[in-house]
Formats: sequence, structure tokens, C-alpha cells
Amino acid sequence: MTNPAEPRPAWRHGPVGVVGLGLIGGSLGLDLQTAGAEVRALVRREATATRARDRGLASVVSTDPSVLAGCDLVVLALPLDQLLAPPPALLQALPPEAVLTDVGSVKGPLLPVWSAALRRLGGERQARRFVPSHPMAGTAEAGVEAGVCDLFVARPWVVTPADDTDPEALALVADLAATLGARWVCCDARAHDAAVALISHLPVLVSAALLQTADRSSAGEGQPASSPSSQSQSSFMSSLPSLVRTLASSGFADTTRVGGGNPELGTLMARGNREAVLQALAGYRHSLDQLEQLVRREDWAELQQLLTACRDLRPQFL
Repeated sequence: MTNPAEPRPAWRHGPVGVVGLGLIGGSLGLDLQTAGAEVRALVRREATATRARDRGLASVVSTDPSVLAGCDLVVLALPLDQLLAPPPALLQALPPEAVLTDVGSVKGPLLPVWSAALRRLGGERQARRFVPSHPMAGTAEAGVEAGVCDLFVARPWVVTPADDTDPEALALVADLAATLGARWVCCDARAHDAAVALISHLPVLVSAALLQTADRSSAGEGQPASSPSSQSQSSFMSSLPSLVRTLASSGFADTTRVGGGNPELGTLMARGNREAVLQALAGYRHSLDQLEQLVRREDWAELQQLLTACRDLRPQFL
């Protein structure tokens, strides 16, 4: 992280605005203050503001949109549904000269929404100062209690600028990512959405399906009813749910972590990136079918070959 006594030039002349103090916004606030920045945060509820002040998530926390006045950079750390339908009061409160960026996990739909809204507010220059971005970092936590220090260190910070995005605005967001220790990645919005469908959105649904399967199967759902003569089978099935939960360990925890995370976020990701998520699910279903057929055929040699290839493939993703 940057030495607090030597803030980067981007934060020397003006405060940074953060709209929303959930996991991403709260973590941004903590790290930017460590980097020597003044952080002015806007939240919706006074109870959130009070708790955010207690946690020191920002220099100033308010429910009044005027708190953003004078900010050179405003980070929109809002849920995807609010990013796709920005509140009018927020739009009116944005400083006309500020660079804007968001942290949404879907990029394709955002640029036209914000470009049009900002063009109506302040014209072409203001629209060009919006930089769509996505810091790919997180935990299973959410809300004002979720923000942590160093969340973005060594994690990708993806930007998907338009052809006419202001180069100075892009440079300012690049400096933000560098200050937070993130890895800068610049790509096309459609490519971003297709990629995150596979490595971020699909895992949420896959791990949710695994949790459902373990729960339903251990409870005997879908199993044939036991006959009066099968007391031992009945006893076995009645003890299985407790045993499954008792034996679940690190492998199950790692595989199901994202499926047990924020359900609102998972739903919004699927809604906002529906077509790419459907394609990812279809590809995953094909892979499951392939594995099922190998087990049915008892083709252990080919199964081992496939698992060996997967073992060698995994480090390329991590």
C-alpha cells in the first residue's frame, strides 16, 4: 500500500467521493484514507452512516448528496440495479468536473445508461469522464460491516472504456487501482461480461446447486420410499443429513463459498448478464454430462486422463 505520508498526486488536490459503503465501498474508503486521501461517502440510511462513522470507513459520511461537492473522483459503489437506473438525486449531486467510475460486475449495459444520463446533465465532456470499471475482489460478507483493508491487493481491476473516453479520466482511475495495489486490466465490455460469466457468475450458481444437491440427497428427496422390511435402509437415510453436515470440510467449504454468499448480488449478476450466464451454464452442463458418461461406462482410464488435464489446467487460472 502507499505510504500515508506520501499520497499519490491524484489525491493531493481534492477529496474522493464514494457512493455506497458496502463491501467494496467500505474497503475503498479504508484503503484510500490509508493512502492519505480525504474520502467523502454518501449512503442512503442514517443508521448506515452512524455505523460507517464508528468504523472509520470514510472521512465524512452523510445521507445528503451535497457531501460529494468538490470531489475530483466519485466511485459509484452501488448495487447493479441502482447502477442501471441511477437515482435522479444522485445524478444532480455529481460534481460536473468529476471523473466517475463504478464497481459493477456487469459492464455492457452500464456505459450507454450513464453516458446518456451524463450527457443530459452536462453535455459531451461530462459523459466522456465516466469510466466503467470492475474491481474483481470480494468476500462472502455484505453491508456496512463488510469493508476490510487491502481487499484489492493483487486482484484485477478491470476497465472497459469507450472509444471516446477521456484519457485523463482513464488515467485517474488507473492511478486509483495502482494506489489500492490492484492489477490493471483494460478490455472490451462484451469480452468482460463473457469472461466473468464463466469465472465469477457461473461459480455462484454451480456452488448453489452443489449445496442444494447435498441437502436434498442427504434428506432422501427423490429416493424411493422404504418398505416395512427395510428398517436398516430407513435408519441409514435418517442419519444421513446430520452426517453430511458433520463431514463437510475444507473442500466442500471452498467449492460452495460463493453459493453461500450475498443472494441479492448473485441474482443481480444473473439478471444483468443473462445471455452470457446462460451460455456458461450450457457449457457446464455439457462438461457434467461428459463426466457422467465416463462414470456410467466405468471408463476409469479416460476419467483419470481428464482429471489429470484439469489438474494441469488449474494453475493457468490462478
